[in-house]
Amino acid sequence: MPVDGGVPTLRLDKFLWFARLARTRSAAARLCVDGRVAIAGITAFKPHQPVRIGDWITVEQGRRRRRLHVTALGDRRGGATDARRLYDEPAPPQPIAREPWTTLLEEEAGA
Repeated sequence: MPVDGGVPTLRLDKFLWFARLARTRSAAARLCVDGRVAIAGITAFKPHQPVRIGDWITVEQGRRRRRLHVTALGDRRGGATDARRLYDEPAPPQPIAREPWTTLLEEEAGA
């Protein structure tokens, strides 16, 4: 685990994978590249962005947005109970507001 100025860090894609927020590490990297992950409110486009204990991570999964507080950094991908120990989720996932124009496109496609 790399140390950044005396503070342990972990790559963002690895954290997402260890925390079971993505099925594969490449899927976790894709979430970052697509701009669907933010650390402390700043979009993290690079999978190698460092994650530290205490960081707040926002992840968009499908039509839901999850806000997580990092409580630990893993050293391997474990089971679901191990993954759940890596973060705290104080609020349930929130639905992502849909753009008004997407409804129009769906109506046109159905007509």
